[in-house]
Amino acid sequence: MAARAFAFLACLATPALADYDPSQYPAYETCALCHGLFGVSHTGKFPNLGGQKPAYIEAQVRAFRDGHRTNDGGQMVTIVTELQPEDIPFVADWFASQDAPAPYPAEDTAVGEASFADLGCAACHDNLPDGDPLVPHLTSQKPAYLEKQMLDFREDRRDAPSAPGLHKNLLSVDDGTIEAIAAYLAAEARS
Repeated sequence: MAARAFAFLACLATPALADYDPSQYPAYETCALCHGLFGVSHTGKFPNLGGQKPAYIEAQVRAFRDGHRTNDGGQMVTIVTELQPEDIPFVADWFASQDAPAPYPAEDTAVGEASFADLGCAACHDNLPDGDPLVPHLTSQKPAYLEKQMLDFREDRRDAPSAPGLHKNLLSVDDGTIEAIAAYLAAEARS
């Protein structure tokens, strides 16, 4: 372990890294550290952005940048300050132009599908490419990320600034149902 840490520190001291100029790289590479270069993140903590609606991505980046949205640990609030305002549409278009991630396999999605329908979620999250540009695609998203966001909406740790209270149907939903909805959405291919 110590040898790896030493090797990493030695790499930082190389002239190539010392000469690093972030202005010489596309702005979306800043986001790629967590969300993947092509919009598929490597962990359930960060959402997939590949194939997401560009207006939604841009609105979320601006919400973090303007302090209207926060996240655990404040990573996004910190990192979006590295983007210039004029770069945000470019970043959003980059990730939106990437392929949507492949669906995540799930054994049984019937309960999640029925709960999604019963709660009326499809009224906004309809998976149609020409749907409301400010409503995100939820299909082919990381299940852990979807669960966390639904729990945050239910526990009033997150709100939709453009439509406050819109997720009130989640208030009566138990954790198991949220997990089932997340598994269903993650297993569905994006239209």
